[in-house]
Amino acid sequence: MSGQAELRPATWRDIPALVDLERQLFPEEPWSEAALWAELAGRPRRCYLVACEQGSGRLLGYAGLDLAGDVADVMTLAVAPGSQGRGIGGILLESLHDRARSAGAGSMMLEVRSGNEAARGLYAARGYDEVRSRAGYYRSGEDALVLRKELSSDV
Repeated sequence: MSGQAELRPATWRDIPALVDLERQLFPEEPWSEAALWAELAGRPRRCYLVACEQGSGRLLGYAGLDLAGDVADVMTLAVAPGSQGRGIGGILLESLHDRARSAGAGSMMLEVRSGNEAARGLYAARGYDEVRSRAGYYRSGEDALVLRKELSSDV
């Protein structure tokens, strides 16, 4: 990465790059352009952030949050293949935590593929605990792990 990551709210102009990233990372079940439009239109309850490279504006990753009372749900967190392992996912996730806290949420929930070791490591390092699994949740038949984090444990 030649520049630092810069976070900003996702906009309609980001949708083509988000669709491309979805297809790269989730080829079996990518979000469609229509789904992304609907997610961005879901404000104020939905919050989507993009991480872009300063200077070039190149998309490094994005994340989404559903703010529903005391529990906030991570809708997605995706980092471009060439930017993985550089802390982008952690920056996005911490920003979602901050937004959820500001909205009054006391905890975060998310689902992650049972075989996605990198993502599971990211979440475990930030205090997420497995609360249950959903057998065959994904189209491929892979299980989803449901994770939860109490935001009050953050200082």
